[in-house]
Amino acid sequence: MKEATKKTQSGKFDSLEQEVYLNLWRAFDRLRNLEDEVFVPRGITSQQYNVLRLLALHHPQAVPTLTIGDKMISKAPDITRMLDKLETASLIQRTRPPENRRMVLINITLVGLTLLGEISVPLRQCHSKQLGHLSQSELEQLASLLRKVRKPHEPEKTPW
Repeated sequence: MKEATKKTQSGKFDSLEQEVYLNLWRAFDRLRNLEDEVFVPRGITSQQYNVLRLLALHHPQAVPTLTIGDKMISKAPDITRMLDKLETASLIQRTRPPENRRMVLINITLVGLTLLGEISVPLRQCHSKQLGHLSQSELEQLASLLRKVRKPHEPEKTPW
């Protein structure tokens, strides 16, 4: 691993790495605020949306809770509580297979699929508002750089 760079020319940051990290954090915060405009009025969080999106990809098959946890974009410290809220809202259904009562399988409901359908256009518009000012080439370069940043910190067999 290379040694951290020296203070930036502006003197605002201890290193270039710190400047980049803080810029990533601030960018995430700004982009998340735009995303919240889509999710909050519909009574869900971005993490809950992510669970519904993952379940929809497997629909009509049910997905084990642990599989959902592994595929989350950001790790949810209490996935059980998040699933409780989704189930209370009738967006998912949980079942325990009789052959393995310790396993919990999750399925998206028709209500959940309907919500995803309602969100799809506003969310695409949100993504365009978030990143539409970048060219196709810039988006590809950014995606590539972000994968490179994440790679040494991801588990070996990550779905990402």
